[in-house]
Amino acid sequence: MNIVFVGRNPAAFMPGFAELLDGSHSIAAVPDSSMSADEARTFGAADVLIGLKLDATMPRPERLRLYHTPAAGTDGVERARLPKGVPLCCCFGHEVSIAEYVMTALLLREVPLPEADRDLRQGKWTYWAGTPTALRRELAETTVGLVGFGHIGRAVAARAKAFGMRVHVANRSPVAVSEQVDRAWPLTELPAMMGSVDAVVVSLPLLPETRGLVDARALAAMRDQAVVLNVGRGPVIDEQALFDALASRRISAVIDTWYVYPTPEQPTPHPSRLPFHTLDNVILTPHMSGWTRGTIRRRQQTMAGNIRRLARDEPLKNVVHRG
Repeated sequence: MNIVFVGRNPAAFMPGFAELLDGSHSIAAVPDSSMSADEARTFGAADVLIGLKLDATMPRPERLRLYHTPAAGTDGVERARLPKGVPLCCCFGHEVSIAEYVMTALLLREVPLPEADRDLRQGKWTYWAGTPTALRRELAETTVGLVGFGHIGRAVAARAKAFGMRVHVANRSPVAVSEQVDRAWPLTELPAMMGSVDAVVVSLPLLPETRGLVDARALAAMRDQAVVLNVGRGPVIDEQALFDALASRRISAVIDTWYVYPTPEQPTPHPSRLPFHTLDNVILTPHMSGWTRGTIRRRQQTMAGNIRRLARDEPLKNVVHRG
């Protein structure tokens, strides 16, 4: 089969990919914009496309048998551009790394290692044991609220419980109270859930029904000094509402998924049309939480497994759309 990786991010999954397949295949890479004539022909002749984007600026892949994203998100793939009967599949495998990112952010709020190191290098014993003003809260005293309870939410819950935290969940489908979940809420009661916790972790995909779901009302319900972490998709949290809430300095944030991303025309933009970068109560990271060698390996295995199934005419896994 002709397997074509489309774009910079998907091309990172190419090294070692052929070794996971059965038989001999043609594997190539093309950009996801401004293709040359040869690149457009390669794209159009693909049996399998691995990418994050499919829109009207790209050739029609008339021979296509499978479009596979190397990620959980498929919002950049226009379903109408897929030939009739062609499935769209996604990958997970990122939940371990994203859960570690979330726990690192939560731990650093309670265990200020960078600040302690910075001060002691200047001879300041700010956090010395016995100093009343240096007393810290333990992570085990806090409650985390998970907006979404899919792969990421479940991985965060398991690690939070290992630290002795309480876990609340707001999810579209019902979630049972269990060893991992202390309290569950429907998404219709999102403000109430967000008002019951010390940290809110948003891990929902971007869908028409999730865009702007975390709005000004939900953010206003948060406890003073609580933190919101977005590792799902930026626009799930209303951009203006989030900026306004942070500008009031009542809450803080750790944001890894954004509203503006680099493009060939603008390779180094700020991640929002609003000046989040001027606020000192938000940590900004460049959509890095899931980017580990482990994630790459697990997603390669998922995609290669589906290509092997396609060749054998077996049911595919992680199908999110059937053309």
